[in-house]
Amino acid sequence: MAGALDGVRVLDLSRHLAGPYCAMMLGDLGAEVIKVERPGVGDESRHWGPPFFSGESAYYLCCNRNKQSLTLNFKHERGLTLARELARGSDVLIENFRVGVLDKLGLGYADLKAINPRLVYCSISGFGHTGPDRELGSYDFLIQGRSGLMSITGEPDGPPMKVGVAIADVAAGLFACNAVLSALFARERTGVGQHLDIALYDSQIAVLANVASNYLCSGEIPGRWGNAHKSIVPYEAFQAADDYLILAIGNDEQWQRFCVAADVAAWAQDPRFATNPQRVAHRETLIPLLYGLLSGKTVAEWLQLCAEADVPAGPINAIDKVFADPQVGARGMLVQMPHPTLGTVQLAGTPLNLSATPAEMRLPPPLLGEHTDTILSHLLALDESAIAELHRDGVV
Repeated sequence: MAGALDGVRVLDLSRHLAGPYCAMMLGDLGAEVIKVERPGVGDESRHWGPPFFSGESAYYLCCNRNKQSLTLNFKHERGLTLARELARGSDVLIENFRVGVLDKLGLGYADLKAINPRLVYCSISGFGHTGPDRELGSYDFLIQGRSGLMSITGEPDGPPMKVGVAIADVAAGLFACNAVLSALFARERTGVGQHLDIALYDSQIAVLANVASNYLCSGEIPGRWGNAHKSIVPYEAFQAADDYLILAIGNDEQWQRFCVAADVAAWAQDPRFATNPQRVAHRETLIPLLYGLLSGKTVAEWLQLCAEADVPAGPINAIDKVFADPQVGARGMLVQMPHPTLGTVQLAGTPLNLSATPAEMRLPPPLLGEHTDTILSHLLALDESAIAELHRDGVV
């Protein structure tokens, strides 16, 4: 069955995580994705490790399935010419070079728009293509700090803390994918493409969501709450008899059901705890009571009790337990793909579930330059001697 983006060609000039993550999602949805890499070096994430799986970086593997790898040397004029020819026949281009670099190489939006007005050209950078910091390079960690995310992450009396995944990169990749899909939809009406300017900094500020809104509405600078929630109680992790669990009670009805199920029905009527604003105001009294209560049963016992009472609760799983979870298997969030050198590679699946045009895992993350000759032959109509010359001259 054809994917939603069947017939769309994506030229992926990006490296690291944000751009490749965006391109991978487009590939999952059926687009043909050509990943352009430096000869002999490739995407820098190929070298980010350990862990390595038979020489392949686990980091690289996470965001590069459903792509073909082509090596091109942008320091060689013929490499740039080949890139322009590929852009002429592409629907989408994704890049995350420093602002202005591709313009100097003749691969900027204005250059490629002139030869392909329908091109959707997606630029992903640390700070965007406007503003005083547009030329600054950046990584996810720096964005997490500058965006304020680290100031609200960690224990109240502890140091600022980054999120355990590269959330600024992932968020930018998600926003970029959304923008690309929107631009392709707009192109159906207008017939022309456009330039998309996606910044990690912008993306992470947008992800602040309710925390940003709280500050903008109140003027109060948010702090760190650890696993607790400033506005909802109880909504945090508690130590049970054997491990930690999360109790996430989002309304007063859930609180009343929990109190009855936990045999503390009087708490539901206590004027200090009856409503969420009262529970927030009396947090320092209620939370120690809950710690004492929850320590009396195991996590499994509490999860069963809460499930029967329709009260949101859950475990805090290590990653091995996540991928052993039957729900993960049922949802296809663990996939196994044949790989030319690894035998079989296991990857996290896609959350993109479409009933009529389902996402598909067609190609494993490619080896460096694995598809160079095929792309040059099939898409650019070069013969064997021309391709051999490009290899000999270090163009590919």
